[in-house]
Amino acid sequence: MQAEHESRLVDIELKLVAMEDLVDTLNQTVYAQSRRIEDLEALVAGLAEHVRNLAQNGAQVPLNERPPHY
Repeated sequence: MQAEHESRLVDIELKLVAMEDLVDTLNQTVYAQSRRIEDLEALVAGLAEHVRNLAQNGAQVPLNERPPHY
């Protein structure tokens, strides 16, 4: 009986260690994604500002103009 309890306790401890490792990995992934989202938001804000500046300066952006290689 004692050996069975010992075995179950070891199994639970191993599962706990695996779950802690998984949580740590997930936290690192979420942190990296959060940083990437912040970078992309900054990029979008910069592009939006650029477009606003073009619009304020009266720059016309042709919508259907073909690229020069056509």
